[in-house]
Amino acid sequence: MNMRRSIGSWAFDACNLLFMLALVMVTFYPLYHLFIVSVSNGHAVLRGEVSFWPVGPNLDTYRLLLQDTSILRSYGNTVLYTAVGTAVNLICTILCAYPLSKREFYGRSFFTLMIVLTMFFSGGLIPTYLLVQKLHMIDTMWALIVPGAISAWNMFVMRTFFQGIPGELFESARMDGAGEWMVLWRIALPLSLPIVATISMFYAVGHWNSFFPALIYLNEKAKYPVQILLRNIVVMGQMSEQSQELSGPYAAVTSTNIKYAVIIVVVAPIVAVYPFIQKYFIKGVMIGSLKG
Repeated sequence: MNMRRSIGSWAFDACNLLFMLALVMVTFYPLYHLFIVSVSNGHAVLRGEVSFWPVGPNLDTYRLLLQDTSILRSYGNTVLYTAVGTAVNLICTILCAYPLSKREFYGRSFFTLMIVLTMFFSGGLIPTYLLVQKLHMIDTMWALIVPGAISAWNMFVMRTFFQGIPGELFESARMDGAGEWMVLWRIALPLSLPIVATISMFYAVGHWNSFFPALIYLNEKAKYPVQILLRNIVVMGQMSEQSQELSGPYAAVTSTNIKYAVIIVVVAPIVAVYPFIQKYFIKGVMIGSLKG
C-alpha cells in the first residue's frame, strides 16, 4: 500500500509539473516570440524563418527607437501620467477609505451607499466629456487623471484592510495625544504597506495601459502617451517619418520589427516591477478581500 501510494504521489507530482511547465510555455511564448522577432533580421522575419530562435540577431530596431524623438517623448509622457495619476489615486483612495473604516464616523452608511451606486451607474461617455470640457481640462494631463481619481472597488478593499487593524492601536495613539492625521500617517499606513503596494500596482498598470481617455481628450500629438503611439503603429500602421525611411545600417529593419519592439518596450517596465512587489501583491489581495 505504501509503495502504491508513493508511485501514485510521484505520478501526480510529475503530471502536475508537466502541466505547469506547459502552462508557463503557453503563457511565456507570445512575449518571447515578440522579443526574438524584434531582434531578428527583418528580411528573415518577412520570410517566416523566425519561430523559436532569433535569425541574424541585432539591436538595430532598438537603436532606431532610441533615435525616434516621438517614441521617447510619448514614453516620457506615459511615465509622467502614470506617476502623477497613481499618486493622486492613492491619496484619494486612502483619504476616503480611512474615515469610512471608522464605525464612529457620522454619515458612514450614507456615503458608503453613494459610493456603491457609482459602481453600477455612471453618466456615460458624452456627459463625462462635457464635464471635462467645462472644467477646461481638454488637452491637458488632468483629463486623464481627475475623472478616474478614485476606484470604488479599490477603496472598499483598502477600507476593509483598515478595518482589520486592531482598534487598540489607534486608541493608544490618541491617548498619547496623536490626532487623526498622525494616527493615519504613523499607525495605519505603516501597517498597510501590503494593501498600499497592491492598490498602487492596480492603479499604475491601469494608467500605463490606458489609451482611450488620451484618444478622446488629447489633441496635441506631443502629449500622446506611448499607448496611443503603439496603437497607431500596430493597428493603424502609422509610424514616424524617421521610421518610414529606413536605409543604411537600418535597411534590414522592417515595420514588423518596429511593431514588436515597441510592444516589448511598453510591456517591459510592468514585467520588471511586478516581481519586486509580488509578495505584497498576494498578501494585500488576500487580507484586503477576506478581513472584516
